[in-house]
Amino acid sequence: MRLTKRISLFAAAAAFTASTAAVAAPTFINILTGGTSGVYYPIGVALSQMYNGIEGAKTSVQATKASVENLNLLQAGRGELAFSLGDSVSDAWNGVEDAGFKKPLKKLRAIAGIYPNYIQIVASKESGIKTLADLKGKSISVGAPKSGTELNARAIFKAAGMSYDDMGKVEFLPYAESVELIKNRQLDATLQSSGLGMAAIRDLAATMPITFVEIPEAVVQKIGNPVYQSMVIPADTYDGQTADVKTVAITNFLVTHEDVSEEVAYQMTKLMFDNLERLRNAHSAANDIDVKAAAKNLPIPLHPGAERYYKEIGAL
Repeated sequence: MRLTKRISLFAAAAAFTASTAAVAAPTFINILTGGTSGVYYPIGVALSQMYNGIEGAKTSVQATKASVENLNLLQAGRGELAFSLGDSVSDAWNGVEDAGFKKPLKKLRAIAGIYPNYIQIVASKESGIKTLADLKGKSISVGAPKSGTELNARAIFKAAGMSYDDMGKVEFLPYAESVELIKNRQLDATLQSSGLGMAAIRDLAATMPITFVEIPEAVVQKIGNPVYQSMVIPADTYDGQTADVKTVAITNFLVTHEDVSEEVAYQMTKLMFDNLERLRNAHSAANDIDVKAAAKNLPIPLHPGAERYYKEIGAL
């Protein structure tokens, strides 16, 4: 009898300990961003601060090479939320190997379409570069190999009837390093895909005279991908930029994966839209985030948790 009682007590204690451990287990939310001098990173930091409000959550922010790396890390379960350009998300879902995806990444799920990335091609004034054709024979940096930015560069140059072979030298460097080389007269130009008002270009514009290179609408149409849209960098976005600049923009997405619980995905979506002002304070690019458009024209399936939120507020 006593032995039976003891076994029962031990069993009850073990069950209680296991259930307590399960309840107390932290929810890890690792946010995959981009380089620290871009736009993804400060917005990612702001999101991580909001997500600390999720019960039991432990948040972290990881600087990465952005879109392509982020999506591959999500598929491998090494992150819970990631920033990515729309064309990279589409390529990941379809397993486009040339874009950096060895197989289709079918675990990916959408949280929201957020703000557009503007292709910003800037050159030192002394380089004499004014048009896309002027880049021939010059040195340019186009972002990390097979990053979202570099994929954008390839698409734009191809549509303009150009390739990397036309350039004098092509570097594959992050934003800040590209800008430093231009400052040191070791590079003529850089193509950067980012939200407006990005820190690296602001820094360059404040340091030396620069020229913004237009991407004409005819070139955008030749890309033949609906995620590329003709847009304008408004005058005075940067020091010395006195006129509007025609360019192309691609929507950014926040992406998660199917193993993230419905409740966590719901909370991540809700907290973001409940605290948009904090995101706007983190970076002006967040001014373009619109909950009414966030679940439209998605290149991958919506996560059920995000879907629940959009239905709840009547945005879906």
